[in-house]
Amino acid sequence: MSDTQAETKGSFDNEKHIEDAKATISDFKNDAIEAENAEHAMTPWEAMKAYPMACFWAFVMSFTIIMESYDVFLMGNFLALPAFANRFGVLDHATGDYVVVTKWQSALQMGGQLGALIGVFLAGPITSRVGYRWATLFGLALMNATIFVSYFADSLGVFFVGQLLEGIPWGIFIANAPAYCSEIVPLQLRAPATQVLQMFWAIGSIIVGAVTFVYNERLDRNAYRIPIALQWMFPTPLMILMFLAPESPWWLVRRGRHDEAARSIERLGRKSRLNSGEVVAMMRRVVELEKNVISPNYVELFRGTDLRRTLIVCGIYAAQNLAGNLIANQAVYFFKQAGMPQNTAFALGLITSALQMIFVMLSWILTANFGRRPIYLWGTAFNVVMLISLGIAGSVGTSTAASNAQASFGLIASVTFTLAAAPISWCIIAETSAIRLRPLTTGIGRATYYIIEIPCIFLASYMLNPTGGNLGGRCGYVWGATGFVTLVLAYFYVPEMKGRSYREIDIMFKRKIPARHFEKTVIGADEDE
Repeated sequence: MSDTQAETKGSFDNEKHIEDAKATISDFKNDAIEAENAEHAMTPWEAMKAYPMACFWAFVMSFTIIMESYDVFLMGNFLALPAFANRFGVLDHATGDYVVVTKWQSALQMGGQLGALIGVFLAGPITSRVGYRWATLFGLALMNATIFVSYFADSLGVFFVGQLLEGIPWGIFIANAPAYCSEIVPLQLRAPATQVLQMFWAIGSIIVGAVTFVYNERLDRNAYRIPIALQWMFPTPLMILMFLAPESPWWLVRRGRHDEAARSIERLGRKSRLNSGEVVAMMRRVVELEKNVISPNYVELFRGTDLRRTLIVCGIYAAQNLAGNLIANQAVYFFKQAGMPQNTAFALGLITSALQMIFVMLSWILTANFGRRPIYLWGTAFNVVMLISLGIAGSVGTSTAASNAQASFGLIASVTFTLAAAPISWCIIAETSAIRLRPLTTGIGRATYYIIEIPCIFLASYMLNPTGGNLGGRCGYVWGATGFVTLVLAYFYVPEMKGRSYREIDIMFKRKIPARHFEKTVIGADEDE
């Protein structure tokens, strides 16, 4: 068969499948419209009352993010921990303190990200095959095992290997959590259910900040071994809960298991407030319209309208590293390099984490009243201004006032990032991806995050380290510039999806509606394309 004949046959088969899908949808379209209209009519409070257990299970799944957050911030804090620096560092003759050399600083913070990069590529195919529950259970069991390596490490090389291995389950958690949370709740709760991921990220950093603050004056190996051992308090309780959790009804519908999907919906919501048959019909309508391939794969992410959706998800993930997030991840070390005393640096790091958690909760108020697009754009713009201000404060010479200004702008940039751009990113990521490709899209998006983060970690460590660039607050110029680039791209490519069903989002992407026109576009309840 010639290439032309093959293309013609493929086009014919695809058109035939679309016609078959439309015929199938007609059997349950009225029920699907009823369920979608019911979701649109709900207020957030009514949605919570209708789906109370969905909120609980989203909360449980989000808890897995604590483990990545804990370890990411742990490595950053270890670099400022005297016991760790004295054991594995070299003497800085200028200050008389021991510091971990730049290459190992970067390697230790990069190890987990390399492992997570492997994990996110594994997460998509595993989740597509076995579901969110079993993929997460596998990750939790793996996490329990890999902590042993870091706990018994007695060299920087073994610490690196330990971080690499721990990173693999992180990748599974971070790929699955936003997708699962967005799939088990109605559309009115998608934003808070995904934004809570950022809150758990902050909680992980708070726990690390409190633990390392307690142990920062100890000079024996327990100063860093005990914080590592505390990681074991998370996986086993979460394994028990996730074993009891319902599978995503959207995943079950994708697999054609409609009766199980209905039972899952009944476990997530109150029978008296919803019709599980109608909700399944709504899900089937979307899945049938999207089903242009029998077995979703990574190649599909880069074809047709799915390419645009993939690029938006990848761009949002990448932007998290390019708008000052790495200052937050290295907060304690940054405060020390800004001239703060050791105890003050650890205290400021803990305060930053606590404020981040509070500001994430405040972000729920923003998303209840404003769209995703304006929150993201204005939040990023404000952060760019703060980062440039940080650079200016770091350029005016060395003085107590300059150190305080650098610490203040660094703290403000870290905290406001978690008020707007960071939490709304999770919502945009979850809503942008197509249902049939969601596990793969969130996986490839998070992979982009790590691919961008790894060189950024090297750059951040070099800029702050006294044995490297020793830029201090002047690093704000660099992150301000990269943040400005992400702001410009977001203005042209990030659409508004607040209050939209997954069917409406699919249709707007298929129609190639410009991002700035999403909000004004009207989609009828009976439209399928």
